[in-house]
Amino acid sequence: MWNSPSEFFAMGGYALYVWSSFGACAVVLLLEPFVIRRRHKAVIRRLKQQVLAERFDKESRE
Repeated sequence: MWNSPSEFFAMGGYALYVWSSFGACAVVLLLEPFVIRRRHKAVIRRLKQQVLAERFDKESRE
């Protein structure tokens, strides 16, 4: 298909589209675990606050 590495990286004139697509995909794949970890911690924090609020509510009624 390609006669040289420069032709491969040029991708037949579509290099900007092809390589930016690969780059965007790589960025998303690298960031996803960090975003998931942050969301998980936020959910755990909210659940802990909810449990504490329910305990406080229960104690204040008594």
